[in-house]
Amino acid sequence: MPLRTHFFDFWLARGAILLTAILNGFLINDLTIIPSWVTSCIELALLVPLSVATAWTNTRMRKATTNDHFEKVHRHRRIIRRAAIFLTFLISAINFEALFGVLHALLYGAKGATGQSLLIDALNIWFTNVVVFALWFWNIDQGGPALRCLKKNRHPPDFQFPQSLGTVAGYENWTPGFVDYFFVSFTNATAFSPTDTMPLSHRVKLLFIVESSASLLTVGLLAARAVNILS
Repeated sequence: MPLRTHFFDFWLARGAILLTAILNGFLINDLTIIPSWVTSCIELALLVPLSVATAWTNTRMRKATTNDHFEKVHRHRRIIRRAAIFLTFLISAINFEALFGVLHALLYGAKGATGQSLLIDALNIWFTNVVVFALWFWNIDQGGPALRCLKKNRHPPDFQFPQSLGTVAGYENWTPGFVDYFFVSFTNATAFSPTDTMPLSHRVKLLFIVESSASLLTVGLLAARAVNILS
């Protein structure tokens, strides 16, 4: 039987994917192999069946009454999780290609690209990166959202949240939601290190390194370029 669930979190995650597709479509400069509007269409095309499957499994979960029902729903959710991870990987690859293009243009210039437009694109890509890593954290922690709500979840936690220590009244049965992972991603991208939530597993530590490195590089070049423009 499930211990607790975050039904709305699945829609927050799908909304986050929609947001990345929209942000990708608003890139000003065309600095990637595939035009940004094409990649946005690909992301949206993959998001539609994923959202339909999410709605179907959430409906099945609400109607489930036995352990057998819950186990069937969670099997379907694991399949959806694999599809979501693939889509997250695709978005990550697209965003890193765009990041490389913008950073290259900031350093060496690009035909038809102004300094202001490159700064706007870099900020767009930086925020997209925050959203993408929030999706990664949400999808992989403790085996994913489908397993975090189970009492018999054998997957060890990938994060140590302060609420999970059991020292704060009212948080005895607490589990992290998508907003918590977004907060972790945002603070890691701005502070370049964990703040209140510690990474425990090797895979999350590696993700922290990648996100912090990309953010540090982007912010550093943004600051240098902004100073150059303003001066």
